[in-house]
Amino acid sequence: MRDRNRSCISMVAIFAFFLLLILLGAWFTVPYLAEKHFGEPVTSLTGIDRWNFSRQALAGRADLLSSVSSDDNEQKFTISSGESVSSVAVRLEEAGLINNASAFRAYLVYKGLDSSIKAGKFKLSASQTSLEIIDAIQSVYSAVVPFYVYPGWRAEEIAAALPTSGIEVNPEDFLNIVHHPKKLAGRTVFSEFPSLDGFLFPGEYEIDRKISAEGLVLTFLERFLQQVPTETINKINTQGLSLYEGITLASIIQRETFMDEERALMASVFYNRLRDGMRLETDPTVQYALGYSNKWGNWWKTPLRAVDLQVDSPYNTYIIYGLPPTPIANPDLPSIEAVANPEATGYYYFRAMCDNSGYHDFSVTFEEHTSKGCQ
Repeated sequence: MRDRNRSCISMVAIFAFFLLLILLGAWFTVPYLAEKHFGEPVTSLTGIDRWNFSRQALAGRADLLSSVSSDDNEQKFTISSGESVSSVAVRLEEAGLINNASAFRAYLVYKGLDSSIKAGKFKLSASQTSLEIIDAIQSVYSAVVPFYVYPGWRAEEIAAALPTSGIEVNPEDFLNIVHHPKKLAGRTVFSEFPSLDGFLFPGEYEIDRKISAEGLVLTFLERFLQQVPTETINKINTQGLSLYEGITLASIIQRETFMDEERALMASVFYNRLRDGMRLETDPTVQYALGYSNKWGNWWKTPLRAVDLQVDSPYNTYIIYGLPPTPIANPDLPSIEAVANPEATGYYYFRAMCDNSGYHDFSVTFEEHTSKGCQ
């Protein structure tokens, strides 16, 4: 019996030894074969990541080196600003331009090309191999690239999207123009404003990748003039606000709700508070004052803490009376129209509904407002 147990133990040890040899062989062989077929990987790819992406690229080698078909008819393919490599790979496969999205992505990461794909328009065909398509999307055939400004973005968020957009404008140069409008004196009616944030109109653009920082800012301002009717501006003035004050209020409303149908109700709350000399006490102005931090990882800290509401800033409407000195974001047309055409209500308060719907409850009195707190 003991001899049999010893024999079993010996067999297990031998099996484990050979298994270890196989694993060690795979650990060294997979990167070696990947380097043999695809060249050296990017230097930042080490350890398990190098092994993993080497394995994926090798597994999809046949798909990477072959084309989908012999059809050499070109089709247009657009890579959007900020689009992920995974999204690009999936869309290429769906368009019938590559065989294997996973292998495509793995090769890009293996070679360190995943960070060099720029937004733009390309002419590709199913007769190209994946490697040929990768070469093609490293150089854009069109001088025009798509760019999207999201409603509620502050100027810094637009600037942060520039490096990966394909637009060759330095973010610091862009912000320098936005925060010093006098640099555009004689080129825009907005050059006397304290800041151009708030007037960088949201929406989809086609931008010349070689545009200057001044030209980019002017493009956004021109869209504002095209999209915001003179009648709307006149109605803002009728409410007792200048255009600059109106856009400042619209920027707050933009950050307070996603629902267009309740923007005019929010406008009524803020107008009522302004009229009666109350503080606006709106969280987005505190978020703007706090700015970006690695602690919360974006420009709009949420949720806010009680201590945040005490931040010493001219933008903190829990402390200051009236509007903040500049817009805090770039509002879209529904938010601007809400300032021009507010509802006539007796509301002074609102808070998010407890059903996570994104809508808000509006109240006349503070007692009513506090009674609607979530349990």
